[in-house]
Amino acid sequence: MKLFYREVGEGKPFVILHGLFGFSDNWATHAKKLADYYRVILVDLRNHGHSPWSDEFTYELMVSDLKELITQLDLPKFILLGHSMGGKVAMRFAQMNPENLDKLVVVDMGVKAYPPHHQHIISAINSLNVSTISARSQAEQHLRNYVDNEGVIQFLLKNLYWKEKGKLEWRMNFPVLVENMSEILKDIPKNESWISTLFIRGELSNYILDEDITDLESIFPDSQLVTIPDAGHWVHAEAPDTFLSEVLSFCLR
Repeated sequence: MKLFYREVGEGKPFVILHGLFGFSDNWATHAKKLADYYRVILVDLRNHGHSPWSDEFTYELMVSDLKELITQLDLPKFILLGHSMGGKVAMRFAQMNPENLDKLVVVDMGVKAYPPHHQHIISAINSLNVSTISARSQAEQHLRNYVDNEGVIQFLLKNLYWKEKGKLEWRMNFPVLVENMSEILKDIPKNESWISTLFIRGELSNYILDEDITDLESIFPDSQLVTIPDAGHWVHAEAPDTFLSEVLSFCLR
């Protein structure tokens, strides 16, 4: 599948993968800053953003999509960063295509399986009939009935766009994503990968717990973990300066 991407900057390639329900635009601000050092490539994964939709949705397929893109762009070696679901895609890419990676950055995502925890978001989107919405403010108000996190609300609203005058549509293939939620939440294989890896977690997030560190290190032996204070799962948005400093400190050395 030919993925949509956008790029900025010059130099060593630095590829960024967004999380579930996200798309490349979520990382535009960081990309501009990283562009002082790298050729930054922001990718829309399948069923997200401007990339094609498909009924098939697995980590292995997303790895294959990314491999096709980096072959198209002729990137023999690059840094790969992934957040949340994109972090699992990045880890699987490292396991399946280690020859392509220089370094790996995984943002607030572990190697384990996760229990279902997006129910409030799924309920909010399922109950929002976009065909009856005439203003984005109506959609925002509807989401507030289900989601109490302002950052998450704005994150979801970014997915709504005017397909034509008076007609809102989602940029994500929501039915397929929900149908494949068990695939999205599953653990990754225990295949060892010796790529130099940085795990970044938010202090207030429960995606990587202290008891998960042993499993991280067993699969990624050449890894380190950084915890950013007073930040949750969207650590890059909640503590952008600290986050960027940690990424650059790891990648530039």
